Amino acid sequence: MPTASLAEDTPMTEVLLQPFMLRALVAGLLLSALAGYYGVFVVQRRLSFLGAGLGHAAFGGIALGLLLGVQPLWVAIPFTLLVAVGIAWIQDHTRLAADTAIGIFFSVSVALGILFLSLASGRNADAFSYLFGSLLSVTPADIWASLVLVGAGAATLPRLWGDWAYATFDDEAARVSGKSTRSHDMLLIAMLAATIVVSLKVVGILLVAAWIVVPAATARLLASTFSGMTRIAVLLAMMSTVLGLVLSVALDVPTGAMIVLVQAALFLLAMGLARSNQ
Repeated sequence: MPTASLAEDTPMTEVLLQPFMLRALVAGLLLSALAGYYGVFVVQRRLSFLGAGLGHAAFGGIALGLLLGVQPLWVAIPFTLLVAVGIAWIQDHTRLAADTAIGIFFSVSVALGILFLSLASGRNADAFSYLFGSLLSVTPADIWASLVLVGAGAATLPRLWGDWAYATFDDEAARVSGKSTRSHDMLLIAMLAATIVVSLKVVGILLVAAWIVVPAATARLLASTFSGMTRIAVLLAMMSTVLGLVLSVALDVPTGAMIVLVQAALFLLAMGLARSNQ
């Protein structure tokens, strides 16, 4: 692992100032803010399985991009969005529950990913960087993609955040009041899917769902209002990303795993605080 030898021979401050580390830090901060922002809707709407499903659906898109010899990110985003639309369509037009639809697309996407990788000879190492996350693979293009997503997320704050929150707590009342709940829900899922795909370089396919869910779950234990939950989730996601990144370099362990473990530690701390205040 390149960061390991670098960390052994170079002071920590110099390691953290290396270009690849700065890129990872910037991308991690941007994407963790989005993960915390959308994570509160995932937790409150009980859509945690959707996050896992979209994360694994992205694997099929990544593998297809590797097979075609193009930037996997630009294939995985539309591929994952198509999966999200497919899940919504099955839920709306059949008697199957959402978790069943997610399970179907989850399995099919992984199967396609395995098939595409078997045909993309010599590209398996690239696939592993998406499965587990890779600091060295974060590129300027990933940062620009993160900035675009942050800009799009910020654009939802003036109006859509309130509509999403309204529908989260009372979807029927939101529909009766004339809110376009279905189109708003599809936009939320699309933004979540894009965030998940771009985040794969930081935490990897296997842990991206936890990266989104755990800070929001922690914030749920600490906040008394939904707006407070949103702010705390964003703060916790960003803080755990920075801490996990630093610890991963200091301990020479995978970054994605360390970030999620830091998030889990914060969750346990919040759970203890919540129980003590009861």
